[in-house]
Amino acid sequence: MSQTEPGTDALTARSSRVVAARKLQRRRGREKAGRFLAEGPQAVREAVEAGAAEDLFYTIEADARHDELIDAAAAAGVHLHPTTDEALASLAETVTPQGLIAACRFLDQRLPPEANLVAVLHGITDPGNAGTVLRAADAAGADCVVFGTDSVDPYNGKCVRASAGSLFHLPVIRGADTAEMLGIFDHAQILAAVTGGEDLFALSANGELDAPTVWLLGSEAHGLDEATAALAHRRVGVPVWGKAESLNLAVAAGVCLYASAAQQRLAS
Repeated sequence: MSQTEPGTDALTARSSRVVAARKLQRRRGREKAGRFLAEGPQAVREAVEAGAAEDLFYTIEADARHDELIDAAAAAGVHLHPTTDEALASLAETVTPQGLIAACRFLDQRLPPEANLVAVLHGITDPGNAGTVLRAADAAGADCVVFGTDSVDPYNGKCVRASAGSLFHLPVIRGADTAEMLGIFDHAQILAAVTGGEDLFALSANGELDAPTVWLLGSEAHGLDEATAALAHRRVGVPVWGKAESLNLAVAAGVCLYASAAQQRLAS
């Protein structure tokens, strides 16, 4: 176990460890180091429990407020680094940092055998939306989330925060080719979530969602391109009964995933 020695000076924004960690704010830096940043007590707690956290940067104020979490990190062998407010702010991407940021190793990327419920993100570039879809998939009990062709990096700071810890809960495959990944799930029905598709709730009422399912999700702005949508067995839509023009991508994804999860549970 590696801990900070008593009396150690707080790291500054120019300290080599802080400079190295700051490079993880960019995708190129993350790829080179094989590490990413998790900001805030919730994300740090999940990272520590998952065994992914390697270094923990924290302010004096955070040390007093989150002493149990910092002690748990130390017990897990995480390297502890007291840090000045300025240095912590240089690592943070939020307007009001909460004083805790962990540098974490990339997580193992393993496809679960015979997955029953999977979300495949295609061309989703908004990290907030992507992270929220990941959170919804986790809540619905999905087996895996795939970040397919032209999708954002799941280790993007905003995506990590939007996942609210779910990044550490289930397998997340990143940088995959959507078409190749869909070919791997040959045991499942592939449903493309599109505007104007078959009524999701009609399928549910007919008992057509209890089979292993891969939900194919496109970007909020453009949806799925025709070639990618054609890879699905069926095109399914969430009906809009009110006056809203459409549903937010993450909301629609959550509805689709929960519809499948509910029917799969009833059938099991």
